[in-house]
Amino acid sequence: MTGKRRYSTALRTQQTALTRARVLESARTLFLEHGYLGTTITGISQAAQVSVQTIYNTVGTKPAVFKAVYDTMLAGDDDPIPMIDRPQFQAMLAAETATECLAHYTAIARTIAHRVLPLVSMALAQSATGDPDLRDFTDTTENERNFGATNLANHLHRRFGLRPGLSPADAADTLWALTAPELADRLVNRRGWSWDKYQNWLYTATTESLLA
Repeated sequence: MTGKRRYSTALRTQQTALTRARVLESARTLFLEHGYLGTTITGISQAAQVSVQTIYNTVGTKPAVFKAVYDTMLAGDDDPIPMIDRPQFQAMLAAETATECLAHYTAIARTIAHRVLPLVSMALAQSATGDPDLRDFTDTTENERNFGATNLANHLHRRFGLRPGLSPADAADTLWALTAPELADRLVNRRGWSWDKYQNWLYTATTESLLA
């Protein structure tokens, strides 16, 4: 009986994961096509061919679904490894020079921006309506970006040193500002830059701003 229970539990876990993935894929399509404000849980349930209650059970409310879609896009659909454990991040932390570290960092920033920019740009635009869920989302994602920028600034300061007169806090603010999704949107979408050009600009801007 123990073996059967374990098999049954494993099967239910797998089915739940597959259902969750289907819900998030349907939600992503609808959010990108109709925006956050134009998408409903009912619409997601119909697109995913599951009940509304199933969405609540496997993901949560509409704000939770939106954040889960963002997290999935941020991580990449086919890569379950935590971001900090991925080769790019490990190479950034193991870099022998500050410029090499920032080269890895700007490559990561380019990859992340390319993945999430359509969703984030929409969220920032629609948050101007005052919708509290979108404001909470943008506050959360900005705090997450600030956390990453602060960690890198402290790492650069401890291991290599920053340019004279630049504090780790100001370095973190600089990184946070330069990697803002609004800036990527302006350069890539509005000015027509390629992602390679954006990455090269970001590398130059960060190295000149932070290093001696």
